[in-house]
Amino acid sequence: MTTTVDASEIAKFEAMAAEWWDPNGKFKPLHMLNPCRLDYITQQIAAEFNRDLTGDLPFSGLRILDIGCGGGLLAEPMARLGADVVGADAAERNIPVAKVHAEQSGLKIDYRHTTAEDMVAAGEQFDVVLNMEVVEHVADPLAYLTACQKLLKPGGLMICSTINRNAKSYLMAIIGAEHIMRWLPKGTHEWSKFITPDELFDLISRAGLKPVDRMGFVFNPVAWSWSLSDRDLSVNYVTASLKSD
Repeated sequence: MTTTVDASEIAKFEAMAAEWWDPNGKFKPLHMLNPCRLDYITQQIAAEFNRDLTGDLPFSGLRILDIGCGGGLLAEPMARLGADVVGADAAERNIPVAKVHAEQSGLKIDYRHTTAEDMVAAGEQFDVVLNMEVVEHVADPLAYLTACQKLLKPGGLMICSTINRNAKSYLMAIIGAEHIMRWLPKGTHEWSKFITPDELFDLISRAGLKPVDRMGFVFNPVAWSWSLSDRDLSVNYVTASLKSD
């Protein structure tokens, strides 16, 4: 299969690979956002697969793919909840970082240097695909989302987050995060690759999935924390979609 990997985007994250688990390093924004992301992800999975999050290993028996897994910030919590987790990333240098941290944490996670398209070709399928902050970095979003759809079992769930494209997102995600706060290296994001919620819903539908939910991730500079909002999707946001049975 052809690949949707953008080599220039991969190079950016290769250069930052060693800093994945430094909460004050180049991935500080993701460390700050992660509790909010996990809240949405776990609630959606629990609702779709009728799991009790208060029980032991509530995701036991579920096979979850974290595509674009980076250093494992989402893969590790999924494994702790009992899921059988595959972490895949096209940036080769991310994988040994993720493997070492998982081993140090006593977690068994199947980390692979691969792409969504190669996993489709291999016949892989999952109950859940976590597709977080990846779609704005690929060369062909529709082809990439179609590959993610093929990786889902019938009745499977995809959680996909990205960044809206408007003046506010340019100011917050690029000027603010990259130039003023310097949370990320300059050039990490390209504003032209950002995707509006309506555009993403359309792409997800064209890829063969049914969008069922979307929420905003909203940063409060006073509380210095993130929260979920069903009204403010102006910058960061997340969606849930299902594959028909």
